Amino acid sequence: MVYSRALISVFDKRGIEQFAKGLAGLGIEILSTGGTSKALSAVGINVREVSDFTGSPELFNGRVKTIHPKLHGGILYRRDINEHVLTAKKHGIEPIDIVIVNLYPFAKIAAQTDSLLEDIIENIDIGGPALIRAAAKNYQHVLVITDPSDYETAFAYIKSGSADQEFRKSLMIKAFSMTSEYDWTISKFFGQKKEAFPEFLDFHYQRAYPLRYGENPHQKAVAYKQWGKLSLFDAKIYSGKQMSYNNFLDSDTALAIIREFQDKKATVIVKHTNPCGGATGSTLKESYDKAFMSDPGSAFGSVIAFSDVVDMATANAIGDRFVDVILAPGYDSDALLRLSAKPNRRILDISYLFRLNMSGQRIYRQVAGGILYQEADQIVYDDSAAKCVTKRAPTKYERDAMFFATKFDKHTKSNAVIFSTDSQLTGVGAGQMSRIDSCKIAISKAKHDGFDISKSAMSSDAYIPFRDVIDEIAKEGVKAVVQPGGSIRDQDVIDACDEYGIAMLFTGIRHFRH
Repeated sequence: MVYSRALISVFDKRGIEQFAKGLAGLGIEILSTGGTSKALSAVGINVREVSDFTGSPELFNGRVKTIHPKLHGGILYRRDINEHVLTAKKHGIEPIDIVIVNLYPFAKIAAQTDSLLEDIIENIDIGGPALIRAAAKNYQHVLVITDPSDYETAFAYIKSGSADQEFRKSLMIKAFSMTSEYDWTISKFFGQKKEAFPEFLDFHYQRAYPLRYGENPHQKAVAYKQWGKLSLFDAKIYSGKQMSYNNFLDSDTALAIIREFQDKKATVIVKHTNPCGGATGSTLKESYDKAFMSDPGSAFGSVIAFSDVVDMATANAIGDRFVDVILAPGYDSDALLRLSAKPNRRILDISYLFRLNMSGQRIYRQVAGGILYQEADQIVYDDSAAKCVTKRAPTKYERDAMFFATKFDKHTKSNAVIFSTDSQLTGVGAGQMSRIDSCKIAISKAKHDGFDISKSAMSSDAYIPFRDVIDEIAKEGVKAVVQPGGSIRDQDVIDACDEYGIAMLFTGIRHFRH
């Protein structure tokens, strides 16, 4: 197959100079537009301006520059139909055999909070999608290339004069996927505030990260990110081996919890999607030391998240301990070097996600044949509105400890019971079928190494159904409990607290996490 002419119009210019040089070296004429034309000309590539080729200038500040019969005709006419060939000659339409186009970055501009509506609208690409669709429709005769990662393979085919139809078809599919996603992103942006729960949902995702397998080695898996959204898969990975399916699950939980402490020096430790350590301190190192002591045994092979740039003191405190993943909004250079000394330890920078505005976020879970779709749980509770239901009111320290515990409670699998001081997680009971079992597990965790559990307050993610939980914590000297309330036996539980001099708050906010 003879390739005589290529049209190049790209916003993402990665690799385009080398690709275009290669094409020009094969004697292929290069047509190009404004910015792309200047970039190619600057490196010595002979470029023919599209406006010279069509005989029509760019109009309306570049809004119209590639919509012209000479371009679309040169792309769309079929080379295997004699009538098409004769019509092209009659109207002076020359063949365009290669179309290399990618689009204005609408999603990126629309996602920036300081973008003006005018700038967002001007980043709606019109000519680009039209060229891509035309070339994709005629893929049997025209190569359409939208992804820089395909340049090397495409050049090999072009150089050999090959007309491999499977490769052409793969490029066509990728091209139509791009224009489909692009249009969907625009539609989603301008229609996103109309309904919180529309009648129809349309999710668009793109492959984002390779995975060796899923939760278990026999399950194949891959990671996808929602189109046009920043995701955990966009985190910069400084070192370590490939992230796994389970690494991402644990990291997502760690990220969600550490975001509860944006104005503190805080550390969160997660194991199997539940917190097993957490603390605040006057320094990041102090917060890590306290978090690690929450449950040293469970911290083995965990995921650790920090609320601040990791310094050398904190990195030294972690040392050679076995940690699967570390997440932080940045690292000092010497700290990064120290942490990277363990070659399998994954180190992620979450700066872009740590303070991202998550208001209005929706989450979903898949069930057989459908999904459950809901608002994200983005509150803890209003401490000023929490109601004291016992004879003894909690002290300031106890109220702070209750609130601290609930920040972890809302991210722990139900039934969940949490013990903490006002700055340190001390015991976690997660995912049990009965609340009393969760309570007993949390107590056993809180009593490790002789820790005085009586300094802790208790948080329950849902109402306490029986007084047995109160009887159990009273044995340990715990004097403060926070829970949503709402059980038909609330009074029995309140009476039990009053018997032991325990202060209890009702928040009215449940935090089930199934």
